[in-house]
Amino acid sequence: MKTLRAKLAILLCVVIVSVAGVSTGVLLYLFNPPDEREAVGPLADQVQLLEYVSRTAPEMLSIQRDPAGGAVDADLTGWLAEALVHRSTPRNVVVSRKNDVPLLSVQVDRGWIVKQIADLPPEGGIFSLLLMWLSLIACGALLTALFFANRMVKPLVLLERTIESVGPDGLLPELPVTGPAEVRVAAKALNSLSSQLKVAMEVRMRVVAAAGHDFRTPITRMRLRAEFVESEEDREMWLKDIDELHRIADSAILLVREESGRSSPESLRLDILLSELVDELQALSYDVTLTRASAVLVRANPTGLNRAFRNLVINAATYGKRAHITVESGPSDAFVVINDEGPGIPPDLIGQAFEPFFRANRARTKEFDGAGLGLTIAREIVQRTGGTITIENGPLRGLLQIVRLPVEQALETKATAMRQAISPATT
Repeated sequence: MKTLRAKLAILLCVVIVSVAGVSTGVLLYLFNPPDEREAVGPLADQVQLLEYVSRTAPEMLSIQRDPAGGAVDADLTGWLAEALVHRSTPRNVVVSRKNDVPLLSVQVDRGWIVKQIADLPPEGGIFSLLLMWLSLIACGALLTALFFANRMVKPLVLLERTIESVGPDGLLPELPVTGPAEVRVAAKALNSLSSQLKVAMEVRMRVVAAAGHDFRTPITRMRLRAEFVESEEDREMWLKDIDELHRIADSAILLVREESGRSSPESLRLDILLSELVDELQALSYDVTLTRASAVLVRANPTGLNRAFRNLVINAATYGKRAHITVESGPSDAFVVINDEGPGIPPDLIGQAFEPFFRANRARTKEFDGAGLGLTIAREIVQRTGGTITIENGPLRGLLQIVRLPVEQALETKATAMRQAISPATT
């Protein structure tokens, strides 16, 4: 009821039925067709005629022992008997319907005369017929309204389905310019918008990459000059700040590479990837534990996905003292939960965790190395794989990093369904 298609269909249906109903009412008023009660007069004349013929020329009539069978019309029978009494010719009569045929039965001295009634109004009267007529119009109007409403909102449906199919890179899929004129115009506009977005993103990435590369030259000169600072304490502070600038530049370049990367995805065992990552980080003295790992197959770029989980696990082991990892497999999604034993993130700041250079506690920034882009890069990689990352504070303490990735079969099914969803709207 809340959709534009439903509102248009209801509006069209109401308009058609209203116009048909008013037109029918005007016609009924002008022609004033008889109702069932008004049909009693001719029936009474017919009864009197049959009674006269039965007395004067009985050989002309077929007389039977019982009245006609079928469903008795009690109203018409009562009205007819009452009319005959008013005419001072009372007679036993029965009006019935047998196989939808109206029959009149009149009792005479030797039995019953049965005749078919030619001009009897429909059962239930003229208003019953009018209700059937309007119901038929309403059904036809509803089908017509649905058809035209569907065509009218087709461009909007195309827009909705296109937005739903936007990839992790933020670009719209190329749409075929086919179908009705409205759909072709919408498809052309969306394709133009997609081209403009692609150009804008490429320009942005080139600017960031160029800035990151250009930073390296002055950083190198600063490092050389810092080596000649006489005070050892000042020299160490300068070198530490320069190292941080170098990490920020490298992280910015890496982020751009992840956004512009078009590496072909591969089928890989997520549990094996995380198991190997845990062994590698344990060898680097990180307190990391793989508590549970269900076998699950996903489709992603191994290098990129390894980098994403490396950032998440190192983030948990560094800021949360130690990291515990679990891998669960569902019917369509795989879930990786990374929880730590740290202080967590203030609730009012948790929504900013994926922003570049975010620090939950800026006063402790100098205690740990890093540029503040690890979570941003990890989210970019996971979204490109078709998954999501959520962060929340644990029930008692620590932070929960939850990664959802579609399993390989579910990912292929979703892609097929998306292609099928877009195609009908452009036909």
